[in-house]
Amino acid sequence: MRQALDIFRALADPTRLRIFALLRAMELSVGELAQVLGQSQPRVSRHVKILCDAGIADRRKEGSWVFLGLGEEGRVAPLLAAIDALSASTPGDPWEVADVARLAAVRADRAAAAERYFAGHAEEWDAIRSLHVAESEVEAAIVRALDGGAIGRLVDIGTGTGRMIELLGPAAASALGIDRSPEMLRLARSKLAASGQDRAELRQGDMYALPLPSGSADTVLLHQVLHYAQQPRSAVAEAARLLAPGGRLLIVDFASHDREELRTRDAHARLGFADEQIANWFAAADLDVADVGQLGGGELTVKLWLGCRPVTEKMVSRQA
Repeated sequence: MRQALDIFRALADPTRLRIFALLRAMELSVGELAQVLGQSQPRVSRHVKILCDAGIADRRKEGSWVFLGLGEEGRVAPLLAAIDALSASTPGDPWEVADVARLAAVRADRAAAAERYFAGHAEEWDAIRSLHVAESEVEAAIVRALDGGAIGRLVDIGTGTGRMIELLGPAAASALGIDRSPEMLRLARSKLAASGQDRAELRQGDMYALPLPSGSADTVLLHQVLHYAQQPRSAVAEAARLLAPGGRLLIVDFASHDREELRTRDAHARLGFADEQIANWFAAADLDVADVGQLGGGELTVKLWLGCRPVTEKMVSRQA
């Protein structure tokens, strides 16, 4: 009962209800929330504290930044369902319309900064990735991680210069690389043609809305991509959507670190990830954690998280 009272008191304030709705859309910093709400950061921070104390919002510190998201799913899901039911029977709130518009502006600012970075660094992309242990070691670890099964239909999200398709494409039934940057795709096409992989397909697309049907992939790769994602949980969920039963999602990225300069110098949106964080995102996407690997020795530690779409008895009987 005490928890319920805390939750209802937290959502009784219009500003906190707006914050709750905004965090449902994406993780935001306090500064970005202040920008969307048109309020001072200290005032927004006070509201955020009340939401966090009630367990329906969550803070995560990354270097000097603090990102805010919704609390654990079991607590917030009934609240979201109730809000959706009430919203369906009432006309649109003018505050909600304004918040959505300003949130779109925040997204646009983030995307523009990332696009400028990628366009300016496309030619040196592979060198930038060498901040960690030797790329040859990472590639060998990727091959080992996927050695337990057939590659099948391969999708490489954020394919960059196409190196992962070069590496895994020959063993795949089909290979598709997706990237948002046209400069990257031009480089990838050139490299793949030079390596004789003319059958590989490349498409421009958004990692949050992949232009592919559900269940259309057997192996999905997010190689050094997730730390650029403003909504990494959503990116993982969308990648997992592509997997057929028994399919595998391999995330290769940095362990949590405090190299703050990478945020401004190299446009990193996230300073690495913790095992628990990835495991929670896998669970939310109905994936089992199949393996976790680690490569140290560089300036940053590289982690490999392998998730698998389970094959249920119902799926087996349906296929039979």
